[in-house]
Amino acid sequence: MYIEQLSLAKQLDLVFEEIQPELGSLTSGIVFLQIRNNTVGKFGVIHDPIEGNNRETRGHIQGLTKQQIFSFKKMAIQSLKYKNHWTHGQISFEFALKNKNLATSVQFESNYNMANLLNNPQQKVL
Repeated sequence: MYIEQLSLAKQLDLVFEEIQPELGSLTSGIVFLQIRNNTVGKFGVIHDPIEGNNRETRGHIQGLTKQQIFSFKKMAIQSLKYKNHWTHGQISFEFALKNKNLATSVQFESNYNMANLLNNPQQKVL
């Protein structure tokens, strides 16, 4: 089976399987997906390993629990219903532990290519 044959939700499920160990050692960050033709290409986690005014390293800390990762993944998959009418772009899922509670948010970025508009004979160009 090719990745292009999987739904975006299933691809997101695979992404979370891959990054689960990393999320288990983080208390905040951004999970990002770069999408082309409704297929996840590059994905990863952005995080700051240094914190505080004195910029000390965090050392070994307990990150997200398995239950928090499950809830985060569920929110991410459910958010896909708000992705409409675009096939290229990026989705960013921000997360942070606040008083042991998981806070999440999602941001969609759609990308378009002007060359596609100019090469499409059905598109009227002024």
